[in-house]
Amino acid sequence: MKVKSPTRRNRVWGTRRKNQKAKSKACPTRQKQKIQALLSLWLRELAAGEYPSLQQVLDDVGRKAKDRGLTPEMLDSPLKGA
Repeated sequence: MKVKSPTRRNRVWGTRRKNQKAKSKACPTRQKQKIQALLSLWLRELAAGEYPSLQQVLDDVGRKAKDRGLTPEMLDSPLKGA
């Protein structure tokens, strides 16, 4: 029975896993706790949905475009293929 040599993809992923293990061992416990706390806060914000509404985003984009001197015609022309 012929044994296949590992594919390049497997070799790369294997190397990445080894590097990740080495990095996790090198990271002090206190540093890990800080990172976990930060990620936890970010996940809570994502779950809470603390984002502006679509209408607020569109109003903000429109206001910025107007402040930069763009007219509705200028904004419509790329959409119409002109």
